[in-house]
Amino acid sequence: MLLPCEVAVKSLLPPVRAALAKQLMTKHNLKQMEVAKLLGVSQPAISLYNKKIRGKALDLEKEEEIKGLIEELADSIAERGLSHKDFTLKFCKICKATRAKGLLCNMHKALDPTLDIEKCGLCINPSLKCP
Repeated sequence: MLLPCEVAVKSLLPPVRAALAKQLMTKHNLKQMEVAKLLGVSQPAISLYNKKIRGKALDLEKEEEIKGLIEELADSIAERGLSHKDFTLKFCKICKATRAKGLLCNMHKALDPTLDIEKCGLCINPSLKCP
């Protein structure tokens, strides 16, 4: 039985990192090595994100709300850096928005075939809150 957070780590974290890398390189003119250091990953990982080899499980570009949250996070990283706490809180906001839209449900089902996504509703229920 997988928790929604486990699904997010496997299915959402790489596409968010890919989108952050893209924003940091295009909008803020940072080099792959600089982006890698800011995101705490290797330069080859950034190259794979850039080539769309890694981080392609979800297409976040067409989700305007999530795209905006990622742009906001990239701006915060580039302009002033972020504490671990602030980065985590902003990432959680992206995760909550993604889950609320039901974008991880099919991936959750693929990773945990015992899950009945029709009856679950955990992620899309606004009255349930996670940290």
